[in-house]
Amino acid sequence: MLKGKKLKLPDRLGSLVAGFEDKDEDSGGSGSVCELGEELEILQPTGFRSDRESETDDDHDHNEVQEEEPMVKRKMKADAELEHNGRQPRHEKDGSSHISVIKTIEADEKRSDIEYEISQKEINLEKLQRIASTGIPEGGNLRATVWKLILGYLPPSRDLWEKELSENRKKYAKLKEELLLTPSELARMKEEAFQSNEHNNAHSDTAGPLIRHEISHEDHPLSLGKASVWHQYFEHTEIAEQIDRDLQRTHPEMKFFSGESSFGRKHRESMRNVLLLFSKLNPAIRYVQGMNEVLAPLYYVFSTDTDEKNASNAEADSFSCFVLLLSDSVDHFCQQLDNSSVGILSTLSRLSDLLKANDEELWRHLEFTSKVKPQYYGFRWITLLLTQEFNLQSILRIWDSLISSPFGIQVSLSLIV
Repeated sequence: MLKGKKLKLPDRLGSLVAGFEDKDEDSGGSGSVCELGEELEILQPTGFRSDRESETDDDHDHNEVQEEEPMVKRKMKADAELEHNGRQPRHEKDGSSHISVIKTIEADEKRSDIEYEISQKEINLEKLQRIASTGIPEGGNLRATVWKLILGYLPPSRDLWEKELSENRKKYAKLKEELLLTPSELARMKEEAFQSNEHNNAHSDTAGPLIRHEISHEDHPLSLGKASVWHQYFEHTEIAEQIDRDLQRTHPEMKFFSGESSFGRKHRESMRNVLLLFSKLNPAIRYVQGMNEVLAPLYYVFSTDTDEKNASNAEADSFSCFVLLLSDSVDHFCQQLDNSSVGILSTLSRLSDLLKANDEELWRHLEFTSKVKPQYYGFRWITLLLTQEFNLQSILRIWDSLISSPFGIQVSLSLIV
């Protein structure tokens, strides 16, 4: 079982998820601004004019004032109709377009900064964390690479990436072979390997009776011994069924995870392997309902990596990063540790203390008026890392800040919620 980390709480709250919530922005600068399509006033040169010109201009100005009123009314009526139909008046659209352009420029600048950092021979993780904590731009493989680096799956030295990835993926394939194959499949593979070896060592003209291999008690399907591979296999059948049910409910609004297409089934099968393997390797914790929600963002990000080789190994990479991600909070899933200093109740108590320190009025309302304990509103937030509170795109943005936080995921989560 992985141990929880002791992390020091920061002295004050910080803006850990800057830019997640859209806020109204006032356009800066002073002076009048010309909107697109607006005619510029032609300034006349200063000087004296004849009386006839003055009289003509006065008549023109009088007519203009008379025409202006119905024009203003028509404009107000048109704007009201646009708003009634759910559309914005032109001047508001222009403001939104201006903000959109600024956001696009900022995203491009941030993308360039991240690409520069991860292109270095030795990557400065602290600097990368600072940039990523404000949000990683969508598209490409930036988020997949940054998450792997910050979680510690990839080393800071780029020269070691290929070696580390190759070794970890081979280890995962071996674990799958040993723990996820049925005993009969594993026995057949061993038998085929044995026969192939015997065939290579024997003379081609040698004939003789077939050799019968005895089946040990541990390998018998009806064996009830705890050391029996079949007993261990059947023991996890119920867990596998629970995982299958939970995966059917994982982001059902997204075709990536749901549906009976080969596409959706393939992704669910890969996630099933990850969760079942984690369960077998951690018998004290096993699989806990909701772990599927924590795995989903990792698997989605790695599967949609634009690098085809990385995308094809999303299952193996997701398993390693899932273990690393839970290393900071795995004790929350262990019921025997609920009342310990690293258990879920201790974390919820710290959350309550933070709420009291920063919003005592709300804390008193929940604690005394409504008598709502932190277990009722904070348990799911903490254990599932907010994955059931938002849509997937919002979760990815929040996780950019959670994963990048120098305080650790659980402390940062307490600050955010």
